[in-house]
Amino acid sequence: MSEKALDPEKIAEARKEFDFFDADGSGTIGLREFIELLTVLSPKTKASHVQEGFGLIDKNNDGSIDFEEFLEWWQQSWWEY
Repeated sequence: MSEKALDPEKIAEARKEFDFFDADGSGTIGLREFIELLTVLSPKTKASHVQEGFGLIDKNNDGSIDFEEFLEWWQQSWWEY
């Protein structure tokens, strides 16, 4: 994560986005939900980047993105997709 911590307002904004895309309410974003997220946030994302991006964000390799993983990605580089 970057040196500068997000302020509570930015964390709340990220949580709102995370919860919106956590369609099944599991507390994580699976690959299918991540595809939907990228379809909305970055419609020009190439299919090849989806799987690669998911793997990079899922730092613990458990097959889903938890909020901490999402927050780090959101803070650093979501617009790159």
